[in-house]
Amino acid sequence: MDTTTTTSRNTAFYIKRTIGAILLVAMAATFFYSAYSKSGIELQGNISASAKAAHKGFPMSFMPVVVAETQKSDNAFDSFQWTFLDLGINSIFAAGIIARLMVGFEILLGLLLLFHIFLRRFTYPLVIAVLSGFIIYLLLVILKQGNTGNCGCFGNNVSMTPLAAIIKNLIMIGVTVLLMFIYPVQPYKRQEYVVLLLGFAAFSMPFVVNPIYTSTAPAKAKEAVDLSPLYNYTPAPPMDLRTGKHIVAFMSLTCPHCRKAAYLLHVIHSQHPDIPIYMILDGPDAYKKEFFDVTHTADIPYLYFRHTNDFMKMAGPGVPAIFWMNNGVAEYHSDYYHMDPRHMEEWLSGKKMGD
Repeated sequence: MDTTTTTSRNTAFYIKRTIGAILLVAMAATFFYSAYSKSGIELQGNISASAKAAHKGFPMSFMPVVVAETQKSDNAFDSFQWTFLDLGINSIFAAGIIARLMVGFEILLGLLLLFHIFLRRFTYPLVIAVLSGFIIYLLLVILKQGNTGNCGCFGNNVSMTPLAAIIKNLIMIGVTVLLMFIYPVQPYKRQEYVVLLLGFAAFSMPFVVNPIYTSTAPAKAKEAVDLSPLYNYTPAPPMDLRTGKHIVAFMSLTCPHCRKAAYLLHVIHSQHPDIPIYMILDGPDAYKKEFFDVTHTADIPYLYFRHTNDFMKMAGPGVPAIFWMNNGVAEYHSDYYHMDPRHMEEWLSGKKMGD
């Protein structure tokens, strides 16, 4: 065989192997970053000065809740796990378990690629199947909600619309197909034992880093909340929130925690439209569209209340203030960790609330 031909083949072989190794590491890093960005272990930066200026009318005691300077970035993970409520899971606890398993699965995919586990026979086809499943899910999201907001593929670190995420997944599928041809590494011995070790590490990590909370019941309140200021101005709520049972949520348009709570209310409302939810919103007009784009709550009854002093008197020391009202008395109050639709239905029907 000609030496030049042999050298040319060797050069092509090493070029393909080098490109394949780079692409494989990039694929693994993408899965790792996706899992990390949803995990809620990083810290967010400061809230923008414009958001602070928007609420300069609030007293300083109210400001830390409205525009927290630095907070644990659990927003990404919470939003991710609540998508499973949107898919029909009727328990925050169950949704939390599924979400953690999904994060663990992304970690496992990255590890399988990085450790070259049965690449051609198992890992490459699995990656393609998973990415195809994500594409189908994103198409359903677009059909249901439109191509708006952040799909959550990379948490809050990289904002990406559902359509952009579909394109990203198609590119990753293309890269995986390419790898099947240029990087078909032969399996090495004892890989089945390596898989067991990697699987245990991957699926246990999300539960260790972000322990699941088992109690989702709201806190008892038993306090009167004077909602009469809502009816002193025009427009006013079309129903009397002082009579009967209602979930009344006071929220600021610029408050990051309010957006988390509002998104969860959207999920609950879409699956349980019989639960009477009403939002009282305050904040500048400039943030209204962004609030609804992020939270998808335009279909929830709400009042845009422009009277900040009365808003704060009703809401109390901070927002979000979510009251479970029964004839003018807040029997419970909750944050986004304690808004389980199962408990809401039990409360509305008069049953003893389970935990």
